[in-house]
Amino acid sequence: MIDREQVHKVALLARLELTPEEEEQFTNQLGSILDYIEQLSELDVSNVAPTTRAIDLSNITRKDELQPYSDREAILKSAPEQEGEFFKVPKILNAE
Repeated sequence: MIDREQVHKVALLARLELTPEEEEQFTNQLGSILDYIEQLSELDVSNVAPTTRAIDLSNITRKDELQPYSDREAILKSAPEQEGEFFKVPKILNAE
């Protein structure tokens, strides 16, 4: 079971400013959640295979293959700025 002092400590670690009423509210709510988790831990899951999802899913993706784009000028024209044959972007590093 969780007590108000533990909720206060977690709130401080998370840099949350809770009123005493909120601390009491969260103590009750977190206590209920932890009680429920304790009920779940009583279940026998020794014959249940570990899984990451409740249902099996497979991701259908295409193979990533290099395909050169033939119209380089069209790409450069769509850029906000260009310098010669290159995109011009703002400088993000110091010159030092």
